[in-house]
Amino acid sequence: MISTVNEYIIETSPTEVHTRCAESSFIPLSLCLSLLKDLETSIEVVAEQIYGEKNKWNLIAITEAVKACIRLVIFRKTGYKMLLEGGETENGENDSASFSLQETKRQLGKPTGNEEPGISKTLHAQNSRNLEDREISALSSFVKKATMQHPQAIVEPPSKLAERPSLWTFLSKKGVPGGFFVTGEILFIIRPLVYVLLMRNYGTRSWFPWCVSLAVDLIGNSILSVTLMSQHSGKNQQLQFSDSEKDELKRRRMLWALYIMRDPLFTKYSRQRLESTQRLVQPIPILGFVAEKIIEILIGVQTRYTYISGS
Repeated sequence: MISTVNEYIIETSPTEVHTRCAESSFIPLSLCLSLLKDLETSIEVVAEQIYGEKNKWNLIAITEAVKACIRLVIFRKTGYKMLLEGGETENGENDSASFSLQETKRQLGKPTGNEEPGISKTLHAQNSRNLEDREISALSSFVKKATMQHPQAIVEPPSKLAERPSLWTFLSKKGVPGGFFVTGEILFIIRPLVYVLLMRNYGTRSWFPWCVSLAVDLIGNSILSVTLMSQHSGKNQQLQFSDSEKDELKRRRMLWALYIMRDPLFTKYSRQRLESTQRLVQPIPILGFVAEKIIEILIGVQTRYTYISGS
């Protein structure tokens, strides 16, 4: 949690605060979401110790409901842009501008062949001092914002602040692809909450929560994929996906691998496969020991919902 707060302070330094549209409010929603994710495993353990294995799902459901509400607010505040890393990473600038900025920095920081060693060292020292000044300025800015309780973005000229469209304005501008996009994002946001509520009612041995969760994931991702494909085919010029958003879609598909770790599939199939693999490689001296420890870790991880939730 300390590392999360430290990273947030550095990332919201004065040199970048003017470009931050999503976090212009006093309450840093992305920071709240990251801290809640850092705490959720502890919440699950405490809930299990106090209320038992069956009743722990009540507190987990409350945690997922809070996360879903935070993500919906972030989705609204960013002007209905795709949530990167579940809302923990800001999606406030287009990738072309970001790429140009990074390329410019790389070219400026790259020494030329005619550059003297002394000049190179001087530039490196100046860059180091600039980084230190930026960190000190970021810390003072964060403390000032916390004590005076006013948005840091107030110093930004109003003309540079992006106006957040309403849902109706967004749908009117983006048309049918925009409606599909919003539907897909909402399904992604509410999927963990739906899964936990079903687990609370039907239990870990039922296939119904597992199938419903997978169906919501497949439907939501399929909607977004169809919207992306229409962009590539030239049919959709109203809604454009950036490179970071395309990477986010790939990341969400990779999270589907967690379904093999969730009950009842894990208990009835995955665990048996792991144990048979362990018996197969057990006679091999080093490999058998390593495989045993890896399988032991996987079985231990599977006992905690928060480790395999993908939310």
